[in-house]
Amino acid sequence: MADFHQTNSIATLHRLKPGRLPEMEDELLKYSRHTGMSLILPALISEFERPAMRTIVSELRDARYFRNIVVAIGKATRKQVEEAAVFFRGFRSPVTILWIEDPRVQEVLQELDKAGMPANVDGKGRTCWLSMGYLLGEGQSDVIALHDCDIMNYSREIPAALCYPLAHPKMEFDFCKGYYARISEKLHGRVSRLFLAPLLESLREYLPNSQFLSFLREFRYPLAGEFAMKAGLARQVRMPSDWGLEVGVLSEVFSHAGPSRACQADIADNYEHKHQDLSPKDSSKGLRRMTRDIAGSMIRCLEKHGTALCGDELRRVAHLYPDHAGAKVRQYEADALMNGLDYDRNEEIGAVHSFTDSLHEAITAAGESREALPAWSQVEREAPGVLRSLRNCAFEVARPARLGMANWIRPAPKPAYLTSIT
Repeated sequence: MADFHQTNSIATLHRLKPGRLPEMEDELLKYSRHTGMSLILPALISEFERPAMRTIVSELRDARYFRNIVVAIGKATRKQVEEAAVFFRGFRSPVTILWIEDPRVQEVLQELDKAGMPANVDGKGRTCWLSMGYLLGEGQSDVIALHDCDIMNYSREIPAALCYPLAHPKMEFDFCKGYYARISEKLHGRVSRLFLAPLLESLREYLPNSQFLSFLREFRYPLAGEFAMKAGLARQVRMPSDWGLEVGVLSEVFSHAGPSRACQADIADNYEHKHQDLSPKDSSKGLRRMTRDIAGSMIRCLEKHGTALCGDELRRVAHLYPDHAGAKVRQYEADALMNGLDYDRNEEIGAVHSFTDSLHEAITAAGESREALPAWSQVEREAPGVLRSLRNCAFEVARPARLGMANWIRPAPKPAYLTSIT
């Protein structure tokens, strides 16, 4: 059952009335005459072999209010991208395929490097950033939404709920962040529940007057990968290329929009996607890498907002973290018991120990520079030809492609509509 609680400064938009999607989409279609809305789908080619992508494609096929749906595909060969493009045939909104390994995209990255704005670190952040650059260069999108492609219980309500607060003429928001519950027979979302939330509590104990920390703490799910922003904000945002993407984006929203221009929207009753392994002994993968990247991003963001902490101060924060994480374990155990969910206390405590190691590794590496990707406003100013080059990177299917993904059950639909390159 939804509540109607509001935080101090960030508007929380609830799902209080069931069955609103048809009405919302009708309104979005009306708003789209004056406000261009586009959607970014960042995907690895492996995701086209999973049922989640099939559901997303089926749901989005009849969405009519998007100016463009950019499907950015990475870790793929040309043949694989041609096969993947087949899945987007027959959409009612235009679809553009971006192939990250495309030689033309690689030339764009080389142009950026020559201009002193390197974007060499591969990852979801860079894929989303390139997709935003494509849409900004195209110039038809006033609102840009983004969500992952591994959502197993996907509904078209997700992009609608993200776009609606930014497209509605009576709402004055520049940014919308999604939130949701993550449960099955147990609680999920360990990184949010047991790492970021207690880390924020630990930092707040040490930095009680930090407005940036207060801003982050008001988001119900700050690590949600589903968000939307207006094009003017998208031009100013510097995105991390690693797992620090979500924290880094919120830091940029805080700088360029502020709490009064940001909102969070309830976009799903429950959210289920593929789960990362904990990887407790290897910080180069799984949740260990994710938490290390998030901690590193947090340290850099605090420095940007004028609250740089030295090594000893960061170690004191790390010393506070296990106590705050332990309190979260007790709280979530009680919540699980109340709802008849499975709860493995030892497993949760083991995750906290692994996340503690990640935090210490991030603190040790705090002096290592990892620059965020440049803002597109900077690219437009210092290397204007890059956006023109990126516009020419829309992938064209050179020949009819046959369906080759082994786990895609249904036969290929009608020929795809890919946006033309002008």
